[in-house]
Amino acid sequence: MKAFGISVLAIVALLALGWIFTANDLALSKVFSPAREQVRRETFEESKAYRDGMIQELRSMQFEYLKAPDDRKVGLANVIKHKIAGFPEDAIPYDLQQFIKELP
Repeated sequence: MKAFGISVLAIVALLALGWIFTANDLALSKVFSPAREQVRRETFEESKAYRDGMIQELRSMQFEYLKAPDDRKVGLANVIKHKIAGFPEDAIPYDLQQFIKELP
């Protein structure tokens, strides 16, 4: 009977420890996950692939803007301006910078 009581107590103690470790893991995730995600995002935005892709997309949008009829140009200009918001200006080639500055 004493062995049974000790076994039950051991199972309850293991369940309690599991619950504590799970709660601790959730608390740590709540604190550190946003910081980890921010570092991941900053690393991605500084990568060559991201910057090259953005420049390629801006060139495509420039081409679309130049061949668009006048009634669509204002809308396209707004999309282009929105797209580059937060993108470092020094990462944009000079000719694209000039194009963006001339947008209405």
